[in-house]
Amino acid sequence: MTTRKTPDQLRSARWFAPDDLRSFGHRSRMNQIGYDVAEFAGKPIIGIVNTWSDFAQCHAHFRQRVEDVKRGVLQAGGFPVELPAISLSESTVKPTTMLYRNFLAMETEELIRSQPVDGVVLMGGCDKTTPGLILGAISAGVPAIFMPAGPMLRGAWHGKTLGSGSDAWKYWDERRAGAISAQDWNEMQEGIARSYGVCMTMGTAATMTALADVLGMTLPGASSIPAADSSHIRMASATGRRAVEMVWEDLTPQAIMTGQAFRNAIVVAMAMGCSTNAVIHLLAMARRAGRDITLEDFDAASRRVPVIANIRPSGDTYLMEDFYYAGGLRGLLTRLTAFLDLTQINASGRSWAESLEGAAIYNDDVIRPLDKAIYNEGALALLKGNLAPRGCVMKPSAAAPHLLKHSGPALVFDDYAALKANIDRDDLDVTADTVLVLRNAGPQGGPGMPEWGMLPIPTKLVKQGVRDMMRISDARMSGTSYGACILHVSPESYVGGPLALVRTGDVISVDVDARTISLDVPEAELAVRRAALAPPPPRYERGYGWMFSQHIKQANEGCDFDFLETQFGAPVAEPSIY
Repeated sequence: MTTRKTPDQLRSARWFAPDDLRSFGHRSRMNQIGYDVAEFAGKPIIGIVNTWSDFAQCHAHFRQRVEDVKRGVLQAGGFPVELPAISLSESTVKPTTMLYRNFLAMETEELIRSQPVDGVVLMGGCDKTTPGLILGAISAGVPAIFMPAGPMLRGAWHGKTLGSGSDAWKYWDERRAGAISAQDWNEMQEGIARSYGVCMTMGTAATMTALADVLGMTLPGASSIPAADSSHIRMASATGRRAVEMVWEDLTPQAIMTGQAFRNAIVVAMAMGCSTNAVIHLLAMARRAGRDITLEDFDAASRRVPVIANIRPSGDTYLMEDFYYAGGLRGLLTRLTAFLDLTQINASGRSWAESLEGAAIYNDDVIRPLDKAIYNEGALALLKGNLAPRGCVMKPSAAAPHLLKHSGPALVFDDYAALKANIDRDDLDVTADTVLVLRNAGPQGGPGMPEWGMLPIPTKLVKQGVRDMMRISDARMSGTSYGACILHVSPESYVGGPLALVRTGDVISVDVDARTISLDVPEAELAVRRAALAPPPPRYERGYGWMFSQHIKQANEGCDFDFLETQFGAPVAEPSIY
């Protein structure tokens, strides 16, 4: 039987229960806001960390959803308080939201620790908000449940179904080739994102909310519900109700997010045709939770788990709305039981075996049987070699098959500005066999590891009909992207990684099946080049950027700050109240 807390054991009681001067001040200031003591005394106080802003298009419905969550908290006998946090709009935040994922994690942790809250509801969904919020909640250590934003409705243009991101890249190449007009492009702009909610392709947002679900941080299956569906409203209030019960049960992220829960998440990531960004974020969360998860766990899963979610960009037809109608995440899990540990619990307090009771699949083309997979191995491949001694990531399920074993001469760009200035030149010395290389785009070099990794195909090749070629960088790419892009090269070039040694014309060889990537240059020559490297100038002189550059880890370790990882520091004590 679950041991339940009593009101005097609530964390918030430290602020409000004592008969002393300091608690008098706490209670009187709550009165000042308009709250009677009877409204919150002896009840679980639920902090609702809301990442809404006028720039956060994916979270445009959060002003209403926070009220839905509050309603659920009140129904369950708790007291809700909204705690606004930094908003990370993937489209508008520059140079990249990845620069601020750890900022959101720190803010979430400190909001929770410094305030009289007993548990939290984390409201997120847009790419970095899911890992950022969960990272903070792991370290804060109070009961927490995640409320996913949900995918937007499918896009539409001229009778075609559009997928956010993926079709933008696709049709931009067509416009560059002269195949569609400016009017077509403008009409597409108005039809590709038709509602609030996250990208409805299997991008980073849909990937990470699904993985938060599998990790046990949401109500089971909550991640699949479209943002505009009325079921999403009901899920929000149910999340609020469950948050109260989790406080009484003292069900914390540490109890839910076990090492095996992370391995379950990696299995599902592979089967979904996940975003490459899943690697960085899962590694960061696992290390924050003190779980022993490495790149090798991803590669092991990729060798045995097929891609069965036929969702763009790995799939060729369907979007997240179709995935929901086909049975959603719970349906997908029923196809993966041989790979999963279903004894793991989730935010409902039940095991996954119990949570899958009644789950079904309603469309075998959207969620494929294992013997009819869209790709027979997992979504990702982890490559190593003298160009990436600590590893790099590729999404072979979204690449042209002929490029999975490839050798070609490098064409090197030292930064994105150089790439942009030259990629459209008609006289660019490039062929379909060339390997495009972008460096100085990693965690330090970007800065923040921007999503520049889907390097554009040179315009002269686009006009010749080329739609994929080998591309390598220490950057990330959008989860909605596709193509033969090798990413997260570690260590990055900005700190002297081997990518810094590549020169235009050097031959680079990739063998995805063998999981190798090599720069075909003699080691003696590389040593000469390494000795000639000059350290880059400092990126920042002050502020958050300075702290970021001093403490950010490399991609193969999840890009957390070194001082935030659990294994490098003792848990932070509760604040003193005097």
